[in-house]
Amino acid sequence: MPARPMYPALMLVAPLLALAAAPTLAETADAGAAPETGRVLGGKQSSHPDWFKESFLDIAEDVDEATDAGRHVILFLEMNGCPYCYKMVEENFKGSDYSDWLRERFDVIALNIRGDREVAMDAETTMPEKALAEALGVRYTPTVIFMSQTNEPVARVNGYRNVEDFKQVLDYVDAQAYQSQTLADYLDAQKTETAAAAGAYAFREHALIREAIDVGNLSAIDGPLLLLFEDASCRACDALHDGHLKAPEVAAALKPYTVVRVDALSDAEFTGPDGKPTTGAQLADDLGVEYRPTLVLMDGPAGSKEDIARIESMLYRYHFVGLLEYVGLGKYREFPDSPFDYINAKTARLTAAGADVSISDE
Repeated sequence: MPARPMYPALMLVAPLLALAAAPTLAETADAGAAPETGRVLGGKQSSHPDWFKESFLDIAEDVDEATDAGRHVILFLEMNGCPYCYKMVEENFKGSDYSDWLRERFDVIALNIRGDREVAMDAETTMPEKALAEALGVRYTPTVIFMSQTNEPVARVNGYRNVEDFKQVLDYVDAQAYQSQTLADYLDAQKTETAAAAGAYAFREHALIREAIDVGNLSAIDGPLLLLFEDASCRACDALHDGHLKAPEVAAALKPYTVVRVDALSDAEFTGPDGKPTTGAQLADDLGVEYRPTLVLMDGPAGSKEDIARIESMLYRYHFVGLLEYVGLGKYREFPDSPFDYINAKTARLTAAGADVSISDE
């Protein structure tokens, strides 16, 4: 099966700007007093390993050089001050037990999504870094795009991915498995092989979460719908339940939603949001869900849901809540280009009122 197209419909570039629970206005200013401007805290600047490639940004030429050496090219799209970029550089590229192997098997080229350097993807396509990020539909930093040895994007990671899960994507590309199967199919096969050794994840109970097979007909749900995709081999699901899903501010942001858990490996039948019969495995495939947990945020009347945003990587608290609010409160109507336009506006309002906003929980 061919890999899914990696060039999505054009979207505006939107920086990640938020995290951790922001204080309320009442907590940051005395009544009647003009508050001082608050600060945005938690930004971190990564320092690349010295083995990142110093490219002339002729990507086709870089791919040819990598191919001759038996390697693949990784485009690492980042933003200055991005705490997720910092975490991925420090933990995955520098600090993992496969860092030396990664260095031998891949040429990593860093690109700034706000940069002005000219990047030539091929003989016909040259544009500044920020225009390329827009053309690639970058909505999260980092965005990691893996190029085949024929200069085609064959895998993509939107946002931070933990060390173990990122290694599986690296293995998929290094083995050139993209020639015969999608990344989603490859990851599911890996889970099947390792589930017994790793121990199964037990679906966690939550007061707001209903099971898809119990709901039966998802198309009958009116208003905001959150599809939580999990499976029995989900290594990051416990962290989601023990962290964000226990937080009061997350519970408040979830109130507008009907929250439905979908077992992404299940063949049990139910009716999907579009009114058609489906299974958890089929719905995950139809929506292009590759990673678990993934939260797909939808809105619209019963029988006519629109897929508006999703959370498919680790996010800090303020940012996580902001994405939930974007759909749950209908803010996507006011900020149609990107959820991060809403988060940036929220951050500007809070800091103007004197509140400090942390974009990192660490």
